[in-house]
Amino acid sequence: MKKSFFKLIAKINKAILPSYSKQQLDLSKATKLQLAIVGWRVYVTKNAIE
Repeated sequence: MKKSFFKLIAKINKAILPSYSKQQLDLSKATKLQLAIVGWRVYVTKNAIE
């Protein structure tokens, strides 16, 4: 159940949130909002895989 929930959230993230890896974002110059989005995507992806 938990894994399927996170897979659904990951698909929603992919559709809505920007992909900073495609934009080649430099994390040392990222704003707090951009870092929060990156952190959220990492958290969801980690839980969707496990």
